[in-house]
Amino acid sequence: MKHVSILVPKGNAILSNVVGPYKVLLAANQFLKQTGQRTEDFFDVHLVGLDHNYVLYDGLFSIHCKSTIDDIKRTDLIMIPALRPDKLLDDLDDNKDFIPWILKQRGQYNTEVASMCMGAFVLAQTGLVDGRQCATHWAAMDLFKQLFPQVNLVSSKVVTDEEGIYSSGGAFSFLNLMLHLVEKYCGRDTAIYISKFFEIEFDRTDQNQFAIFQGQKDHEDKAIKQAQQFIEGNISKKISVEQLANQYAISRRNFVRRFKRATQNTPSEYIQRVKVEAAKRSFESTSQNVNEVMYKVGYADEKAFRTIFKKYVGLSPVAYKAKYNRGLVKFEQPTAW
Repeated sequence: MKHVSILVPKGNAILSNVVGPYKVLLAANQFLKQTGQRTEDFFDVHLVGLDHNYVLYDGLFSIHCKSTIDDIKRTDLIMIPALRPDKLLDDLDDNKDFIPWILKQRGQYNTEVASMCMGAFVLAQTGLVDGRQCATHWAAMDLFKQLFPQVNLVSSKVVTDEEGIYSSGGAFSFLNLMLHLVEKYCGRDTAIYISKFFEIEFDRTDQNQFAIFQGQKDHEDKAIKQAQQFIEGNISKKISVEQLANQYAISRRNFVRRFKRATQNTPSEYIQRVKVEAAKRSFESTSQNVNEVMYKVGYADEKAFRTIFKKYVGLSPVAYKAKYNRGLVKFEQPTAW
């Protein structure tokens, strides 16, 4: 039997990250017994909090925890749900008492630890992902990099798995993490059943196609902010780093350093991401073909455009358009891409 502790943080835990894993693990138990693979539950699932009872979302919901961390002397797997982004820093402070308990479980019993979405911020506070890969919601990546530069944050992966430390990307990506864990502990047949029962897409590995690049302007460097606005206002033009540095009377080396410190991207990366985001919007909402969109966002080389687009989106331009603007895919020639 595997003892699982699903944490229930104070404040503004995302309830789907609590209820979803709970239901998946119970369904796995039921499947294993129905198919004769086990006569008793494989997963012993507990909701674990700092207190027994919580009122969440300004009184809209309440939840009862079967146990507190003081009741759990040993557990095999700790699952950390996401926190709401609007009160993230406050919630991190309110839930800091989970940290020594997680570290004690890991240190004494080699307990495995999994974070869901922005639960990665709690996981990162433990230090267990220092130097390791970690995933989180795409909208929180810039803040995560600022708070935890020692962590190898991966923007594309839906699930990471390193030496019993797991993380998953944003929102309902926790369902893919659950499939990963169920397959690891119970086998492929159980994971396939869970996939079919809950209608979860199997083996989804890349979350880049869901990301929306909004530009990081939450900083005080006025020159860099002006450069960002210039880039975003001149999508169809070819813009060089040297041009931007000269335009704002900053040496190239200093401009690159300041730009990355302010935005978490190099100027070249920022230019590429702005152009790709504009291309995505065109594919989603217009009848323009790939070449028309490519020229619109300032690319003249088909191979270069395809490579950059796939780097940030995880799909080719044609595949992206086919998925998000199905009515227009008939005008494309996928074999050329």
